[in-house]
Amino acid sequence: MGPHPAVAAIRLAVRRVLHDVLTDVQRSSENAPPHDPPHPPHEQAPAPLVLVACSGGADSMALASALAFEAPKLGIRAGGVTVDHGLQPGSDLRAAEVVVRLTALGLTPVESCTVHVGRAGGPEAAARDARYAALDAAAERHSAAAVLLGHTRDDQAETVLLGLARGSGIRSLSGMAETSGIAGRYRRPFLQTDRQTARKACMVQSLPVWDDPHNADPAYTRSRLRHEGLPALEKALGKGVVEALARTAQLSRDDADALDSWAVQAETTVRDATGLLECAKLYALPPAVRRRIVRRAAIDAGAPAGALFARHIEEVDRLITGWRGQGAINLPGKVMAQRQGGRLVIRQG
Repeated sequence: MGPHPAVAAIRLAVRRVLHDVLTDVQRSSENAPPHDPPHPPHEQAPAPLVLVACSGGADSMALASALAFEAPKLGIRAGGVTVDHGLQPGSDLRAAEVVVRLTALGLTPVESCTVHVGRAGGPEAAARDARYAALDAAAERHSAAAVLLGHTRDDQAETVLLGLARGSGIRSLSGMAETSGIAGRYRRPFLQTDRQTARKACMVQSLPVWDDPHNADPAYTRSRLRHEGLPALEKALGKGVVEALARTAQLSRDDADALDSWAVQAETTVRDATGLLECAKLYALPPAVRRRIVRRAAIDAGAPAGALFARHIEEVDRLITGWRGQGAINLPGKVMAQRQGGRLVIRQG
């Protein structure tokens, strides 16, 4: 008798991602510079290590259990990291419990990382930034080939709706990528798996899970969307909203990737000999391509990507398409954009 369907589904999702990781590791090894010292003949190259980021919740515990089951069959070492944000009383004890649970699954190395959450961008963004910084450090420390994240299809749907509410364009609608980070470090096996499947997998395996009270706290935007917004949409539009939003994310990502590629190629044709952007040539480009070039230029000048919204880019775009002698546009990061002699100048003021 095979495993429960929910367990089989999460294991299959993880197995596919681990195969991708192995392929990438092999490709990286083949492309390594010839001067890299090879391993001595009597020593075998260490098996690649894959870490799971685990909060102790149902999604990440289901992911951890699937990783522990699948990794050894593929010759992959499996470890885990939990991040203590210090935002709730007893969070350190909870992180220690997660370490014990991951170790019991057979993962090694397993560690808890304590972070300080600032205030930049709001509590949710600040916590996310601190968490990813800790995961990046852990991956570097252990030379991990990848870090698995437990984001589900439901999380993807919420991300798409948040992007839609911000009005930040097609890239925001593309949600989370299955692969992201430096050299494809972060992998999200569950983006096609619903939250209930992960929870069911934990239940049938008797895996203890922790439900973060922040996930039900209406003070947080994502929590309100999860418990009020999405249910209201499903009531009005019927079931299938989550699946439709996840499909929207993939279609939007494909379009956004194509436009990004076009913008990279076009950028070389709209700069003068000194490297400045020429407004006349920018004007001739499709708006979606032109605005991507403007956004890249603003980020290169020092504007934080997370603080650069569509309204900022639209204001700068009017310097190109609706020039009436207007003054400089102030952008996040103390970056300034202005039109000078038919050129678009973007620099830190």
